[in-house]
Amino acid sequence: MKKISISLILFLLIASTISAQKTAFTVEDAIKVKSLGSQTLSNDGALLAGTISDGKARFGTDHFRFRDPSYLNLRAGNLVVVNTNTGQQTAVFNEPVRVTNLTWDEDGEKLFFLQQQEDKLVLAYYEVKNKRVKYVKVKDSRILTSNSGINVMPNGHEVVLSVRKEGWFEKAMAEYKEATEGPIVVYDGNDEFLKWDRIGLTGGLAQVVKINIKSGRVDDLLPESSYGGVSISREGRFLSFTENFRTKTSYTRNDGTEYKMSYIKLIEKEAEPIAVYERSDKRRRYWWDEADRKFAWVDSGNVYVDDLSTFGTKEPVNITKGKAFEDEENEKAVKFSVVRWNSIGSKLLLSSKKGWWTINANGDDLKMIYELPQTDEEKKLAPNRNVVKWSNDGNYLYVSYSEKEDWVRGIQRFNIDEGEFEDLMTNKNLYSGWRFARDTDRVVYSKSDGDRPNNVFTNTLDFNSEDQLTDLNPWVSNKKWTYSELISYRDADGEELKGILYYPVDYDPNKKYPLVLEVYETFFNNGYRSSMNLLANRGYFGLRPSVDLEQGYPGEAWLKGVTSAINLLVERGQVDNDKVGVQGTSYGGYATSLIITQTDRFAASINISGKVNIISFLGDSPKIGTRNYAAAEVGQDRIGGSFWNEPLKYFQTSAVFFADRVKTPHMLISGEGDWNVPGTNSREMYYALRRLGKDVTWVNYMKGGHGAGWASTESDYYDQWERIFNYYDKYFFPKEDEEKK
Repeated sequence: MKKISISLILFLLIASTISAQKTAFTVEDAIKVKSLGSQTLSNDGALLAGTISDGKARFGTDHFRFRDPSYLNLRAGNLVVVNTNTGQQTAVFNEPVRVTNLTWDEDGEKLFFLQQQEDKLVLAYYEVKNKRVKYVKVKDSRILTSNSGINVMPNGHEVVLSVRKEGWFEKAMAEYKEATEGPIVVYDGNDEFLKWDRIGLTGGLAQVVKINIKSGRVDDLLPESSYGGVSISREGRFLSFTENFRTKTSYTRNDGTEYKMSYIKLIEKEAEPIAVYERSDKRRRYWWDEADRKFAWVDSGNVYVDDLSTFGTKEPVNITKGKAFEDEENEKAVKFSVVRWNSIGSKLLLSSKKGWWTINANGDDLKMIYELPQTDEEKKLAPNRNVVKWSNDGNYLYVSYSEKEDWVRGIQRFNIDEGEFEDLMTNKNLYSGWRFARDTDRVVYSKSDGDRPNNVFTNTLDFNSEDQLTDLNPWVSNKKWTYSELISYRDADGEELKGILYYPVDYDPNKKYPLVLEVYETFFNNGYRSSMNLLANRGYFGLRPSVDLEQGYPGEAWLKGVTSAINLLVERGQVDNDKVGVQGTSYGGYATSLIITQTDRFAASINISGKVNIISFLGDSPKIGTRNYAAAEVGQDRIGGSFWNEPLKYFQTSAVFFADRVKTPHMLISGEGDWNVPGTNSREMYYALRRLGKDVTWVNYMKGGHGAGWASTESDYYDQWERIFNYYDKYFFPKEDEEKK
């Protein structure tokens, strides 16, 4: 029998002693947990802005009004500004507000944002020095929108953002009401667009304007279109942007949309857009330097560079052609991708299958600075590294770091000249949200111990002077908390997989406990998860197991992987083999219903907002167009072909067609307002299992969205958790349940 380590047992015994002095983590506590979202750092790194909110912010959404042009529902939170040098936190308002598009000006003196007031957005800014909010009296009747964010001009008193064209609201509402109210709704297959695709197309349209925050004057910059990537060069001379042109509803990726990239010269009045990339059905991604003036793109593995200040007078430069080859015969050229520019726009960092490269922006001095692992074994053992910063002096690359076999995570520094990595801060903590100041060595990030909610910290680029900026949930130190462990197991095919095991509070290594699995796809990193901590406080183990999903046969993966993980824990003597439950949300809910048609290993099972019939699901989510077709054919569902090409695979991966095999008690939980996975799909499984005389319950929250009661009202949130707890207790402890009755 495989045993857990002595050190882990000792840790858990000590933790249990301490835990006995604490109180249980409850559903009320899960709602109370706060986080700092929408973070934005000033250029000098001295000020961090964000919104602090708890679980109540997600309650009350009217999911039935998804894509209603008249419905605005930003999440409420407390807008704060944190001084990263002193840790002082300043509340911008005295109460929660609904804001978006937080943007600092060049000098960190003003924080701009759009605030929801009733059913519209207003433009406002916070003056750091005076600690007051000012609202811009915009001299224009057009509706402000958050489509393209907020860009602040270098002068600090003009901003660029999006507005709706006059008459847009009337047109958008007419389309929406025709689709939702009728009284007669006609769906014409000869129309180039599905009805909801056309509604979505209208929703993406906006004009781009410049607003003077002092006078309220509005100057038109760009006519109505579907814009993205709107950005102003640092000196304020150029405004660059992309446009998407939907041509039809498409059932094939990379079809039905055309793309264009252009810019205007802001120093010219009524400047006409200049096309950099003419309208084409081939999408092109651009990498901009920090000044938003020079840009690079990749075509057929070659990297091209151009500059808005010289555009049209010089040809773009192919900086990599003929300069590196995969073979000694110099016949197969290296194919590059762009990683980032250096801080002054003079060099680029590139990557290829062979390694990382640097090259001057004019094409000189291409050299490989780091060779990537090449063999399968080397790739398997190599840690994950992602470049998050190129130092302003050009000497170092800062990379986020994570090992593949253990929770060793953090950040490293790569010395470009020496070709060596240096550990700066790597340990078992979980890091995220790296934010580097543009002009200084200040960095801000989120950190947790991997189990509790994270807080925000600041440091310098040497990572030797960490300071904590927030203490969002001090009360959690008085609550009983789970402890997570990274486990390894092999599925039925012999593939090694990872899972995250969450220990019950007050854990006793001499006891066997119930186990609840939360299934989805692949898991590795831990991190605070309310569901696992709530189940741990009920006296259960929680497990998030990974599976190896195979294209064409995704339904087999959960049976092959999940059961192996359970066997491991049973063999370790930690889990009671007769008290194992399984649940999942969305794709995980789908997996839950599917796996119980393949095994009767579980005592109870819960599908939350997951489909059960991929065939009927193809047309079940009209408000998001052809997403469900794409998910099955080329996306998450991994069937790999259309229903008419692969009918058997659609049947094989739809739980409802195998409902007669189900022996496990099954609860389906859905939200009536779920436009993502409508509850009508869950209903199919309920009727099938009921017809077959199976033990089935269907709970449908009439105000719920995707996530059912968890995406509904506060009372529904409580209700859903209470039902889940009672459901597992009923089937884990049937004698006790009968005695209660």
